[in-house]
Order: sequence, then structure tokens, then C-alpha cells
Amino acid sequence: MLNENDDRLNLDGNNWNDNRNNYAFGMALAAKTIIMRSYNEIYKKIISFENLILAWRKARKGKTKKKYVIEFEQELFCNLMALHYELKYKTYKPRELVTFVLRDPKTRVISKSDFRDRIIHHAICNIIEPIFDGTFIYDSCANRKGKGNLFALERFYRFLRKVTKNGLIAKNKFQDNNYVVGYCLKADIKHYFQEVNHKVLMNIISRKIKDKDVLWLIDLVLKNGSVELRGGERNFTEGVLKGMPLGNLTSQFFANVYLNELDYFVKHKLKAKYYIRYVDDFVILHRDKDLLERWKLEIDRFLRDFLKLELHPQKSRIAPLSRGIDFVGFRNFYFFRLLRMRNVRKMLFRIKKYETGTLSYADFSNSFNGWNAYSVWANTLWLRREILKGIYKIREMKPRDIDCADRFVMIKCKE
Repeated sequence: MLNENDDRLNLDGNNWNDNRNNYAFGMALAAKTIIMRSYNEIYKKIISFENLILAWRKARKGKTKKKYVIEFEQELFCNLMALHYELKYKTYKPRELVTFVLRDPKTRVISKSDFRDRIIHHAICNIIEPIFDGTFIYDSCANRKGKGNLFALERFYRFLRKVTKNGLIAKNKFQDNNYVVGYCLKADIKHYFQEVNHKVLMNIISRKIKDKDVLWLIDLVLKNGSVELRGGERNFTEGVLKGMPLGNLTSQFFANVYLNELDYFVKHKLKAKYYIRYVDDFVILHRDKDLLERWKLEIDRFLRDFLKLELHPQKSRIAPLSRGIDFVGFRNFYFFRLLRMRNVRKMLFRIKKYETGTLSYADFSNSFNGWNAYSVWANTLWLRREILKGIYKIREMKPRDIDCADRFVMIKCKE
């Protein structure tokens, strides 16, 4: 809902009566012109020394003992001033990314930017993120302040109760209380970060940001992070680069900007009431399976025509809510939720590495505590107790090197 004093859109799933206009659909298809505030002359704010200091503080957070951070801070003032003048006179060039493969156990290709380039990424996001965040829908949950996977989980169960009319049981021969009415379109975008089209993304950004210097800097960052195909050739489609590296702060932010077009299409063209997106995964809940089938086809057509993307054919399907919906790391039923088996196998894989000595106890303890804090949101008491028993058996055969970490693990697992 727009008014003359506010360019935000009120797209909460609960305000259905407020969302019957087609204004926001113009963002996605340009079928209508949305009144949108544009921003000029913000490049000076990005390259200001005050903003670079703030960006440096954010970039170093949790990494103060890293060698590259210590080296940068030995000549901190000179290095920040050098960045400032490189940006001011447009001589700045990002350094080459360091790419490595992470198997944990799923294989991912991660690209790490140089520390000075990460400062630039934070400097950009410090200024332009608040500009775009006001245009994001309420149920875009990833990489936003006050949101996250647990927020997405809470919204999912709120919508689940509404679609099922507080757990209305469908007729079934199993006498199962979780056999509720309704369906869910659970979809995933195929190779999302590798397929983001730079030209499309820059067109989306330029509708809001009119400062040519800012657009030059963003384009520079994107080109440095373009995905490389086999044989070292860059990924071109009609002469346009595509792809963003996993690991960059700007990639996370631009991922939301890019798919905000999809959010507007689903909310205002399809008028889907119960829609949640977390990065490139999204769900739509409804009681009509045939309607979800039609929406799936329209979404896929929109992605192909306007965003140069496509739904993953194996990971995009419609399932009854009674079977449990795999979303944000959990398999969600009406009365309970389970961890994904992949998450359980990942923890067992780390336990095996610790048992064989390829993972130190300190690293294993940090990993387990993080996993335990996440798993308590599911019905996993028995599972966590069994895993803890296995850890104790391994510890009995190893020297007691860290007693305080042991006590911490025990306390967390008894909660």
C-alpha cells in the first residue's frame, strides 16, 4: 500500500484487503508505473572516510586474529585513505577472488574476496541496503535485520494454521492428527547464484539508484564476481555476464534485490496470500492444488521471460501439507517438526572426523554447539541424547584436553 509520504509496500500476508491493487506488479512486469523514489548523489556517502571506517569495523568483526586483517591494520589510516582516493578518482580495481571447494558434506564452490574489497562491499551495502530494504516484502526472510530462518519458520506455521483452519483433519484411514487439509508449492530456483543476469540486475538497480558513479562501482563488483565455466571461459549470454560468487556480502544483498521482482509478481499478479521466500527457496500454501499447479507454470514462465532463470525441475513440486514440508532446514508437520536427514548426516560426519583425529576438539565443540542450538527448534530430544552418548564414548578413549568445553556441551544438551 503506497501513500504520498511513504514508498514502502505493505505486503504482509495478513493484509489481503490492502493488496488488491496492481501497483507493485509494475515493479515486476513494468505493466504499470509505480511511484518510486530514486536516489542521486549517494556516491559521496559511499566513499566518505566515515563510511569506510564503519565498513572496516564490520569487515573485521570476528576476524581480528586473521593474518590479512592484522597486515591491513598495520597501516590502517593509509590503507583506508588509499581506498578513498581510488574510489574518488575511479582507479579502484577489485583483486582476484580466491576460490575453494567446501564439502560439508554437500559440495559448494566458495569465492573469497580480498579484505580491502570486503570493506568496499560493506561500504556499498551500508548506504544502499536501507534504500532497497523498504521495498522488500515482509515475508522475504533471508539476509535482513530482524529476519532469518527462524522468522521464516514462524511465518510458515502461521500460514499453515490459516490454510488448514487451525488443523482441520482431512479424511484418512491412518487416524493421523497431522493429516491436515491443504497443499504447498515448494520451489527452488535452479543454479540461482550462477545464473543471475548482470544486465537484468543492473536494470533493476538503476530504477532506484540514478547515481552513475554508484552504478559504475556496482558493475565493477559484479564483473569481478562473474562465474567462470569449464575451460576458463566466462559465462556469456548474448554478450552479458552472469553469476555472483557465494561468499560475498554483496551477493547476498543483490540476491534479494533480484528476486524482489518475483515477490511482487507472486503477491500482486498471482495474488498469492501465503507466500514466503528464503533466498532462492520459496513456498506458497493454498487449499487448491489445481491453482498451485497453474501458479507454478506462471512463475516458471515469468522467471524465464523476465529474470532469465528457471525453477529446478526436481526440487519444485506440490505436496500435501500432511506429508511435511521441507523448508529452512526442517521437515515441517502441523504438530511437530523434524531435522532434515542431511543436517543429521552432517553432524555424524563431523563426529566421525573428530573420532579419527582429523578434526580438533575445539573445532568440533564449536560445531556441535551451533548444531545443537539449531536442532532444539525441532523435536530432537531423543536424537540429541543419542548423539551425546556417542560423543561421551569417544571422549572416554581420548585424553581430556578441554574440560570447560565438555561442561558447556553437557549443559547445552540437557536443555
